[in-house]
Amino acid sequence: MLRQKANRRDFLRLATGTAAAAAAASLSAADAILLAQDDGAATGIPTRPLGRTGERVSIICLGGWHIGRCAQVHGEREAIRIMHRALDEGITFWDNCWDYQMGYSEEVMGKALQGRRDKVFLMTKNCNRDYRGSKKCLEDSLRRFRTDYIDLWQFHELVYDNDPDWIFEKGGFRAAMEALKEGKVRYVGFTGHKDPRIHLRMLELVKQAKDFDWHTSQMPINIMDYHYRSFQNEIVPICLQRGIGVIGMKSLGGGYPKGRLVERGVATAEECIRYALSLPISSLVCGIVSMRDLEQDIKIARNFKPMSLDEKQALRARVRNEATDGRHELFKSTKAFDGPYHRRQHGFDV
Repeated sequence: MLRQKANRRDFLRLATGTAAAAAAASLSAADAILLAQDDGAATGIPTRPLGRTGERVSIICLGGWHIGRCAQVHGEREAIRIMHRALDEGITFWDNCWDYQMGYSEEVMGKALQGRRDKVFLMTKNCNRDYRGSKKCLEDSLRRFRTDYIDLWQFHELVYDNDPDWIFEKGGFRAAMEALKEGKVRYVGFTGHKDPRIHLRMLELVKQAKDFDWHTSQMPINIMDYHYRSFQNEIVPICLQRGIGVIGMKSLGGGYPKGRLVERGVATAEECIRYALSLPISSLVCGIVSMRDLEQDIKIARNFKPMSLDEKQALRARVRNEATDGRHELFKSTKAFDGPYHRRQHGFDV
């Protein structure tokens, strides 16, 4: 037990030192992400580079969980209409996951993709950690999307401390490398919303792989995160240093349909989204459940101007007292946002 505690202290000390060094080294990289944003003239929505991939993605990404929920509540026709409008307006980066709405989100998005697949940078996620399960996740997703390749495939929801070890020990990582070689996926990354330590573990474990590093990493990016289990302070600098594209999520604090930070009056949607986009991320996944949501996000993206340092600091100071105990980031401080599929994987009640 003492040895385990010592190892953990050593790892956290190394990780903290690495993050500090990376933060200093990545200042110019952070500036470069924002400076590399175009004016959106070609697509309608500004784009930014996705890490070292050579790809450019729209700064707003269409969220798959919410669009699947939209289809359930308002009907497939309306969800598809929203997706087509998003694409026409320049939101070319689409998000999804194998377990969203028990696969229905991928199915309805697959219908919207017909005749438009080559216009979309398509991301979905693998919910399994083992080899066979990962292979099945990929084949299911390809079938639902009615496509023969996924642009970005990410390991989903790493929220338990042993998730990274399982991915490497049980064969999930091997399945992802095979999918890359076979051309079924073009890029591989991972996501999580619980604790930066878990992201740090994934960033460390991949160093064992020969000639490979993550292409992307997805994480909570919002005004509260600056003060509590901060991904923007601990993980983003390392990703920038290694050329890993950062994808933000939960800018409104998570929740359906409006987002906790907006519902509780902590900040407006525009403040939340503008703050997140003022950080060195490639894109921000936004939950869109109505045409009104879509039009709001399009307007924010098209009119986006980065917050000044003074603006960011003032907003951070305004929310500090409520941010530091995790009350508004329940996906970090509770199990309320842990998906049922992943709960079952770890033997927890659903």
